[in-house]
Amino acid sequence: MSPNTQKFYIDGAFVEPLENRPLGVVDPATEQEFATISLGTQADVDRAVAAARAAFASFQFSTKEERLALLERLLAVYERRYEDVAQAISREMGSPIARARDSQAYAGLGHLKATIEAFRRFEFDETRGTTRVTHEPVGVVGLITPWNWPLNQIMCKVAPAIAAGCTMVLKPSEIAPISGIVFAEIVHEAGFPKGVFNLVNGTGPEVGAALSSHPDIDMVSFTGSTRAGTDVARNAAATVKRVAQELGGKSANIVLPDADLEAAVSEGVRACFGNTGQSCDAPTRMLVPADRHGEALDIARRAAEAVLVGSPTDPETQIGPLVSDVQFAKVQDLIQAGIDEGATLVIGGTGKPEGLETGYYVKPTVFGDVKPGMRIEREEIFGPVLSIIPYDSVEQAVAIANDTPYGLAAYVQGADIDEARRVARQLRAGSVYLNYPDWDLFAPFGGYKQSGNGREYADFALRDFLEIKGIVGYGA
Repeated sequence: MSPNTQKFYIDGAFVEPLENRPLGVVDPATEQEFATISLGTQADVDRAVAAARAAFASFQFSTKEERLALLERLLAVYERRYEDVAQAISREMGSPIARARDSQAYAGLGHLKATIEAFRRFEFDETRGTTRVTHEPVGVVGLITPWNWPLNQIMCKVAPAIAAGCTMVLKPSEIAPISGIVFAEIVHEAGFPKGVFNLVNGTGPEVGAALSSHPDIDMVSFTGSTRAGTDVARNAAATVKRVAQELGGKSANIVLPDADLEAAVSEGVRACFGNTGQSCDAPTRMLVPADRHGEALDIARRAAEAVLVGSPTDPETQIGPLVSDVQFAKVQDLIQAGIDEGATLVIGGTGKPEGLETGYYVKPTVFGDVKPGMRIEREEIFGPVLSIIPYDSVEQAVAIANDTPYGLAAYVQGADIDEARRVARQLRAGSVYLNYPDWDLFAPFGGYKQSGNGREYADFALRDFLEIKGIVGYGA
């Protein structure tokens, strides 16, 4: 366990909080506290922002080569501390250790490498007639990250902010904060200039609000629930700061009539259940042709039965516990709502899996005969719960898919790639995935509608942290 769990990282050093406000961090698999962090206050945020503001005075003028070298040092240290990152994530959020290594810790590594590659190619200046158009850092940024993909979201924000020349204050989730502290240790070992990166732990209503409303913060980048995102935007409005948000989702997965049903449904179940269903872009609404609905339910049941639920420390485990008792109660409520509203319970249901009475474990659950308007079809569940919806025509499937306040992601499965592409163009979502493609770290990531604004990944993220200046007459 890190010796810095009860400290903040401010102005190049791990420092004691100004006020003693301890908070226990719970292991979701045991329901027992395994670490203690400190909760910050407005005064701690002020101290961190002041350090970032002071550092920005010179860091904004650092060269591309200097910032590239900084990111490459960060990469080298991250690779050395890779297992520490994976172990922290597995413990704090209950991620199965195999997934913590192969997906969770890897996401941070992958995004850092992609940012470095995109940064090398990025041109900050161009000439249009006599005008020089230049891209400059937006300033001091507040970064607020969630618990479900801790290092994925930290790196998606920190790396492009550094590349842009910004300085920052990070607030990780207080539910899964240990990996963020390990990341601060990695930053320290990489030799970041003092004040460029700062970390203050705390709650959203206190530290998050202090960051999003702070007059010396120029931009807030937030990932989390749509409800919390509206609070961030409201807090930021008074100072007219830039706000980038990646929020909730309720992604549709359209299985077209010509798709290989066995493969499409089986993989769709696994995709929905990945990360124990705790991903904002999970394909949680599967739309299948009505005349093959019964067949799809049988395939989904068999796929769900094959998923291994167990301890996060077991390398064979595919689904671990949910992150908290609050999340467990929410998922149980929505599973019961699906039963009460008349959906067909194919597998799973309320309660914990047999033999896993301790820990926030849920039964992998599949519902069939789900109708538009049911709570399980409308609300983001954030657990391993799949809703299968029959449709009579592709046009109806598209209409159901788009009938949601969210627009983060959508999925299309079909043998005719031209038809899959045609359907993809009709879906109101920031990302559409055709036939379960490999992860693309250079694709834009972000949402339409109440799923947010702005884009992350590679050069798309870099642009979000830049201002555009036109120097007219520059070439006269």
